[in-house]
Amino acid sequence: MGEERIISPELESQGEERLENSLRPKTLEEYIGQDKVKENMKIYIEAAKKRGEPLDHCLFYGPPGLGKTTLSNIISNEMNSNIKITSGPAIEKPGDLAALLTNLSEFDVLFIDEIHRLSKSVEEILYPALEDYTLDIIIGKGPSARSIRLDLPKFTLIGATTKAGSLTTPLRDRFGIIHRLELYNIEDLTKIIKRSSKILEVEIEEESAKEIARRSRGTPRVANRLLKRVRDYAAVLGDGKITLKITKIALNKLEIDELGLDEIDRKLLDVMITQYAGRPVGIEALAATIGEEIDTIEDVYEPYLIQIGFIARTLRGRQVLPPAYKHLGYEIGDVP
Repeated sequence: MGEERIISPELESQGEERLENSLRPKTLEEYIGQDKVKENMKIYIEAAKKRGEPLDHCLFYGPPGLGKTTLSNIISNEMNSNIKITSGPAIEKPGDLAALLTNLSEFDVLFIDEIHRLSKSVEEILYPALEDYTLDIIIGKGPSARSIRLDLPKFTLIGATTKAGSLTTPLRDRFGIIHRLELYNIEDLTKIIKRSSKILEVEIEEESAKEIARRSRGTPRVANRLLKRVRDYAAVLGDGKITLKITKIALNKLEIDELGLDEIDRKLLDVMITQYAGRPVGIEALAATIGEEIDTIEDVYEPYLIQIGFIARTLRGRQVLPPAYKHLGYEIGDVP
């Protein structure tokens, strides 16, 4: 994915990650949105604390940038425990996982992002660790190899994935708590932007916060990133206060339209309308035509375009819908 894509929900630099951390809520009370998930997690955390047990293993799935890592940090805070953060691709060998698990303390949280990318050999070691808090390690090779069983502290695994369908059934079945994180509505995004602007010590008008929210693709991470860019324009073109006029100038300069679509979204829709004449198109053909990865289209562009009713997934492929024609200025009959 191109580095310049400001509305990408992925984190792109260490500096951005540091700023992202400073804007993250620390408790469930501060966490805005995802009300169903939040209410359920409050109950599960309270019950686990009353029983004096670790929280059941959790799986959070949904598009990137919706707060899976934030929620995991909050759970660790609410359980008064420590959190260790890693990702599926970083755990290459069973030994890497064994090292992580044996360094945990009682009630700690182990957060594995992109858990669908764990290798089969690593996954198999994880099963007894999740069910019985034990680890079977084979020492040595050949005839002298022997297996030893280690007892692990009682811990909580939190897995996060953008592709719940890619998880193996045995792994998915070992999670007691499974939640899908939904794209945010404009009201919740506006609250997040106002909260972030306070932390960044920048004054923002209500209408400006709403305008940024409207163009944030339902994603808090994108909302915070746009807020930072608009803040730059406000500092240079105005007196630092974020007004609606400056917000519109900044977002138009960034080529992010009223619905939060950028140049790549518009290119994707345009190709579907003009080159494929609005007929269903396979994801592989679409990826090749616009020069993007299939995963990027599925995880980053599609969820939002489907939510706003611009495209649909059908058995024969992706199909562009009438509102997309209207948004791009096409009449349905115009296209051959």
